[in-house]
Amino acid sequence: MNYEFKIGFSFRYFSILFFLIIVLASCKNKAVNKPKGYYKINFPQHQYQVFNKEGYPYTFEFPVYANVVKDSSFFGEATENPWWINIEFPTFNGKVYVSYKEIGKNNLDTLLKHSFRLSDAHSSKASFKEDSLIATPNKAYGLFFQLGGNVATSNQFFITDSTKHFLRGALYFDATPNEDSLKIVNDFILEDMKHLINTIKWK
Repeated sequence: MNYEFKIGFSFRYFSILFFLIIVLASCKNKAVNKPKGYYKINFPQHQYQVFNKEGYPYTFEFPVYANVVKDSSFFGEATENPWWINIEFPTFNGKVYVSYKEIGKNNLDTLLKHSFRLSDAHSSKASFKEDSLIATPNKAYGLFFQLGGNVATSNQFFITDSTKHFLRGALYFDATPNEDSLKIVNDFILEDMKHLINTIKWK
């Protein structure tokens, strides 16, 4: 009897122990997703150089960490004149598209309406839109548009002397629009766009 009792007790003890091990092994903390994060970006100091290429009807200052490239096509078609450029920011995968039009060959009122239409095209996806007046000592007048939300372009502007020159710029990134990930870069390049506007001179 004692022998059988010991065998039964041992088996029962082993069963309970095995059950406890199973239970304890399954009592793990629930998996928690890591919060979404973005790569840290080390921004350079804002330093500028002069764009003053012969034959162009304007000059301005742009960042030393950017490149000015002639834009030869607009949606696959030739640009209206040879003075359209792109200011490329290779580090940030961004680009300011700059288009230039001559008033006289174009009606100023038509150019203004077209600029508003282009900014409004992104308004449907924007969480907000702010317009700021531009007036510089170098006779550049216009509006700066800032849009919030997951829009293709958050920073746009147009400037003119109202008699001869009309220039428009818009910042785009070669990335899926994401306000959270792009905001810090948008804010950084925003300073460069404002510097460009404040230093532009007509020829």
